[in-house]
Amino acid sequence: MEIILKQDVDKLGYKDEIVKVRPGYARNFLIPRGLALVATESAKKELAETLRQRSHKEAKVLAEANKLAEKLATITLKIGAKAGESGRIFGSVNTIQIAEALAKAGITIDRKNIDIQEEHIKELGTYEANVKIHKQVSQKVKFEVVGE
Repeated sequence: MEIILKQDVDKLGYKDEIVKVRPGYARNFLIPRGLALVATESAKKELAETLRQRSHKEAKVLAEANKLAEKLATITLKIGAKAGESGRIFGSVNTIQIAEALAKAGITIDRKNIDIQEEHIKELGTYEANVKIHKQVSQKVKFEVVGE
């Protein structure tokens, strides 16, 4: 029996995938729990249309993410920090400060999508952070820690 999965099912398949299973498994387990529906001709056509529309939307989102990545490649952020005479800063630079500096530059990125290459930044200088824009697109951003 062919079914269309509505959700990811372990060891069976992923959402919006057409799979072949035994009729009893489909009738008694998958369909009553809302995990799947019977793959009739109309359901297959509806699935094909949904996938086509979703791929079109994802292509737009991916293009916007690539534009943002190109913009991030040209930016060098300046992050101010209180520093001592020797160039060591008080505290350390974290992803929140990088997200705020990006927001001042007109780019909104969630701080959870920013990964600093160094473990702890405690000195003045130039560093890089990896920014995940989309599940397929990430870009390195240069930032400079300057004393205030």
